[in-house]
Amino acid sequence: MNGGPSGFTNAPVTRAFIIASALFTIFFGIQGRFNSLGLSYQDIFGKLRLWKLIMSVFAFSSTPEMMFGLYLLYYFRVFERQIGSNKYSVFIVFSVLTSLLFEVISLALLRDPAAKLVTPGPYGLIFASYVPFFLDIPVSTRIRVFGIPFSDKSFIYLAGLQQLVLSSWRRSLLPGMCGILAGSLYRLNVFYIRKAKFPDFISSFFSRFSLPSMGSPRGPSTRNVAGNVPSYPTHQMERNYPAPVQYAVEPSEDSITTLVSMGFDRNSARQALVQARNDVNVATNILLEAQSH
Repeated sequence: MNGGPSGFTNAPVTRAFIIASALFTIFFGIQGRFNSLGLSYQDIFGKLRLWKLIMSVFAFSSTPEMMFGLYLLYYFRVFERQIGSNKYSVFIVFSVLTSLLFEVISLALLRDPAAKLVTPGPYGLIFASYVPFFLDIPVSTRIRVFGIPFSDKSFIYLAGLQQLVLSSWRRSLLPGMCGILAGSLYRLNVFYIRKAKFPDFISSFFSRFSLPSMGSPRGPSTRNVAGNVPSYPTHQMERNYPAPVQYAVEPSEDSITTLVSMGFDRNSARQALVQARNDVNVATNILLEAQSH
């Protein structure tokens, strides 16, 4: 299992968010203000330091936390490739705001004026992403280490666990739980949030804002989350797409692996790539349309 093509190909929103998070963390680190970023009841309801709410969305409180956190954000770019940059922008905004709301409510209920109970950083988005990761990404490899079974997904879970440990259980457990709750609400489609979209000019802003991505050019984005899907007959895929040319090029193993990492059956992925002439984005659309029938 991997995150698809290397780099930020077809993931401009993820790229912009990672750049912003890294810049804010480095900025506060240079100023030696890491210790001032944690949220407490006094910050929100006593001194009204609302700027901390904004900074807590982006800036980590240490360099090790930033390294693990940015790695997880980078890996979860696979979801932007699955549902498209526009809907992934909605997922980010919903996850961040909802988890932040739960954190503020938790601080109000705990009413501890002294302790900094919430560690800064995009933990809401990171742990919200674990919900579709758990439900939609299949296991493709299983191994044993000293007799203990592991899968390729285990390492992503361990990275999240390490992220919690780095920022101390007490301060990171609350935002982690709020993030999982926010991801679950998105998954349940409350207020039909999964159908929401931003105006196209907003999502396209990220492409102009961040640096050009390496790899193949971006194609049309997909529109639905892909989970485990069965194999589809070839004639079903041919309903709205032309048949492949007679001398179609055999799909590359990297392209097949990319579609399999999104949860598609290997045989269906190969058939779709043949029809799409090895274009991963077109092949993904073919598979998603076949799934909807």
